[in-house]
Amino acid sequence: MIFLELFWTFFKIGAFTFGGGYAMLPLIQAEVTAKGWIGEESIVNFVAVSESTPGPFAINMATYVGSEMGGVLGAVCATLGVVLPSFVIILIVAQCFQRFKSSRVIRGCMSGLKPAVIGLIASAVISISTTVFIPNGFAWEIFSQIRTYIFLGIAALALVLAFKKLHPIAIICISAVLGIAAGYLGFL
Repeated sequence: MIFLELFWTFFKIGAFTFGGGYAMLPLIQAEVTAKGWIGEESIVNFVAVSESTPGPFAINMATYVGSEMGGVLGAVCATLGVVLPSFVIILIVAQCFQRFKSSRVIRGCMSGLKPAVIGLIASAVISISTTVFIPNGFAWEIFSQIRTYIFLGIAALALVLAFKKLHPIAIICISAVLGIAAGYLGFL
């Protein structure tokens, strides 16, 4: 039954991923593509849409995949699956916060998780960049295409603006306008 499968798949993703939506992306990508629910190109497109819509990234992804596979009930099952583990963990942590706060084991665990989360986010960036920039594998010909330089220019501008502490909504809007202009002018 697809509803139970959606719930269980996203429950596992929610339970075993620390660091938020970007850290979940490699697991979401692996699970949904392995099951044939969503293709690589659709994931890349939805990551862009998910970033420009309100709400947490992982919930947006779960809701989207669930709705694609099972309509409204599928969206509810997938969303509940990805949210429930965090909700339960936060309830437990809130109940035991004072003991956890001073524990060397917990501090050590959190220190060990930080590099893993950074690695998962880096993996997501590399995976999505590969799908966007070199979908058919690396070839030197990509450097002869104007779209490569437009993509790199928009990404570089977004990175510079992010380091200059420009609000993320402004960065998304500027990137969208540049992408629309490039598409309208026939560069993409």
